[in-house]
Amino acid sequence: MAAAPALPQATSAGHRFEFDVIVVGAGIMGSCAAHAAASRGARALLLERFDLLHHRGSSHGESRIIRDAYAKARYLPMVRLARRLWADAEAESGYRVLTPAPHLSMGPRGNAALVAAAGNAGAVEVDLARRWGGAFRVPDGWLTAVSERGGGVLSATKAVAMFQALAVRKGAAVRDNAEVVSIEKAPEGGVVVKTSGGEEFRGAKCVVTVGAWASKLLRSVAGVELPIQPLHTLTLYWRIKPGREGDLTAKAGFPTFSSYGDPPVYGTPSLELPGLIKISCDGGPPCDPDGRDWVSGDREVTERVARWIEASMAGHVEAAGGPVIRQSCMCCMTPDGDFVMDFLGGDFGEDVVIGAGFSGHGFKMGPAVGRILAEMAIDGKADTAAEAGVELGHYRINRFDGNPMGNAKD
Repeated sequence: MAAAPALPQATSAGHRFEFDVIVVGAGIMGSCAAHAAASRGARALLLERFDLLHHRGSSHGESRIIRDAYAKARYLPMVRLARRLWADAEAESGYRVLTPAPHLSMGPRGNAALVAAAGNAGAVEVDLARRWGGAFRVPDGWLTAVSERGGGVLSATKAVAMFQALAVRKGAAVRDNAEVVSIEKAPEGGVVVKTSGGEEFRGAKCVVTVGAWASKLLRSVAGVELPIQPLHTLTLYWRIKPGREGDLTAKAGFPTFSSYGDPPVYGTPSLELPGLIKISCDGGPPCDPDGRDWVSGDREVTERVARWIEASMAGHVEAAGGPVIRQSCMCCMTPDGDFVMDFLGGDFGEDVVIGAGFSGHGFKMGPAVGRILAEMAIDGKADTAAEAGVELGHYRINRFDGNPMGNAKD
C-alpha cells in the first residue's frame, strides 16, 4: 500500500487545527471511525450529544447478527473486511465481542432475495426436522439453508465501548453530552464544529455519523436533503420452554436466523439472557428521533412475532404470555436500503464526510465503515475499500439526484 498523505502539521505558533478529525456521533460507526483515525496517528475528537452508550439511537442493546447471507453481493466484501477488523479489535482489546454461530436463511423457495442470499453465502440446504432438535417448523416447500461459517452474534453495547476505549488508548479525545448544532467552513480552511453548550472545536476534517439525526443535521448545516427515514423498531425476548433452554444456546450450536416469509422475522441463539431467546421482526412505524412515544407499533409487531412463534417454534418457545423483555431501537432507512458513505460536497468539498442510512443492517459493518470514513477524511480516498473490493459508488449521495429510489432501480 502506498504511503498515506501527511496529516495537517502544527505551525510554529501551535497546531493549525485543534484536531485532524472531528467525529460527530459516538454510536458504532462514529466510535469505529474515531478509532481508525487515531490508529493512523490523527488527533481525533469524538463528540456525542447524549451520554456515552445511551439507549436513544441504533447502537445499543445486547446483540446484533453478523452474516454473509446477503442478497446484494456488493455487501460481501464489506462484511468480510468487517469480520477481519472485528478480530483485530478483539485482539487489540484482549476480550471478545463476537460469538460465532451458523446462520439459517429460510423462506418460500421462489423468493429471489432468499435464493441470492443463500447462494452468496455458500449456504447448504438442510432438513430442519434433523437439526437443532426440530426447533423449527416451516411450510412445505420452503428453502432452508445454513451457512456454517462467517456468522455470529455481536455484543452491541460492549462493542461500542470497546472501540471507544481503543480510540482513547490511541490518543483520541471523547466528549459526551455535546450536541453539535453547527458545522461551518472555516475561513482559514478546515471546519468549525459548534455545540449547543457554546463550545467550538476546529478541525481539518469532520466525519458525521449521527444516525437518526442525520437528515436534520445535514439540512441545518448544508441545506442537504438526505432521504433517510428513522423507524421505531422493537427488540423482543421470549421465554424458552422448560427443558429446552440448553437446545437453543449458542454453545449448543443454535443458529442466528432470518425468515424471508411474512412476517420477516429474525433471531439469535439464547446467549445474553439465559432462558430467553431474541426473536423480533424487521420494520416499524416512521418516527421523529426527537419526539418518539416509544410505543407506536409495538402491539402489532409483538402479535406478528407471537403468531410466527406459535406456527414455527411452538415446541421450544413460549408465545402465549407475550415477550418477557421489550427494548426500543431505531433503524435509519434509505429508500433503497443501501448505506450513505460520501463527501458532503458543496462548500464543504471533501472536508466533511457522511456515514448514514445504515438501514437496519449496518452494525456488523461498523469497523469497515469506520475505517473507510476515516480514510476518506484523512486521505480523500479509501484505499482499504478498494483493496477489499468494496465499490463505494453504490453509496454516494448523488444516487438520489432525479431518482428518489436510488439504487432500487438496479
